[in-house]
Amino acid sequence: MIAGFVPGGAGSWQTAAVPPFRSVAAYAPPGVGLLAAGLVTEVFGPHGAALPGFDFALCADRPGPLPTDCGLPLAVPHGLERLAEADLVLALPGAEFRTPPPPAVLDALRAAHGRGAVVAAHCVGSFTLAAAGLLDGRRATTHWRFAALLAERHPQVTVEAEALYVDEGTVVTGAGAAAGFDLCLHLLRREYGAALANTVARDMVLPSHRDGGQAQYLAVPVPEDGADERLAEVLAWARANLHQPLPVTELARQAMMSRRSFARRFTAATGTTPHAWLRSLRLSRAEELLETTDLPVEEIARQVGYGSAAVLREQFVRRRGVPPRSYRQAFAAAQPDRPHLPGTHRPPPDRHHGHLEPAPDPVLEEDRYVPSRN
Repeated sequence: MIAGFVPGGAGSWQTAAVPPFRSVAAYAPPGVGLLAAGLVTEVFGPHGAALPGFDFALCADRPGPLPTDCGLPLAVPHGLERLAEADLVLALPGAEFRTPPPPAVLDALRAAHGRGAVVAAHCVGSFTLAAAGLLDGRRATTHWRFAALLAERHPQVTVEAEALYVDEGTVVTGAGAAAGFDLCLHLLRREYGAALANTVARDMVLPSHRDGGQAQYLAVPVPEDGADERLAEVLAWARANLHQPLPVTELARQAMMSRRSFARRFTAATGTTPHAWLRSLRLSRAEELLETTDLPVEEIARQVGYGSAAVLREQFVRRRGVPPRSYRQAFAAAQPDRPHLPGTHRPPPDRHHGHLEPAPDPVLEEDRYVPSRN
């Protein structure tokens, strides 16, 4: 993880010695979703889109042919022993999710989490984590169609039925089907930063970032009167003009719609509001600039459309749990060999007893967070 950062609020830091995950094991149950197995392999596998070169293993109760949800057998080369070695353990969804997995699987998941691995699941794979007790007392999500069933069977879990993904630090859950891509991109962004996640998303022709609170599905159909094409053009224009204030009235003018019609059609097409979309886009761009350049925080704030470093800091702490300068130093500590843009220079972060010690920002004195192990 980025310097051991665990999302969940200000002060939720571990020491900089905690590395990002390198070893990934995906547990495939009988009747595994072929889409799910394919997408995690596409991201983390040996020929996948993720650049760090993960040690990836597809696992089952026992190696060999495994039935899938579409009837095609899947060759699974590894058994549960690989779960004991992985930094990230993924519980894939399967057609038989209503039946609890064998005790050996549940024990392996508990053991992996107990030794510090991140465990994650999307779609009905969340039922596997719930059966292992790993969602007890935590927030979680699953495919919207089965959210009520998850809440009924596991009342100790706070089910967020509409969330795209829910990050609880060492336990992360995602929504159904293709939302597994969002979960994987979120994990890459969290562990390796926005630049890598955006690169992978571009290679896979996916949205670079969808916020976890974004709706899973759109109840209102997108109109077929050309408005969706105009909307796409406006979104592209907004991405290229993040340094501007971009009020909704201006976005609506660009789309040649009334403000009310634009807001309604924007939500129908994206599942979120214009304000929330812009905030997420600005913060994602700020993350990328913090990771890949040495631009002052004040300049980054200007480039992403916030009026000052103070405003960026307020939004960054609210959404990411840490101030911008601490995020930059944490990322530099976790990625010491990662190149940044030519012509820039980033000095190594100061360390004291393995803890991050943020230096005062030249524009704004940052709060100091005392790291602690969670």
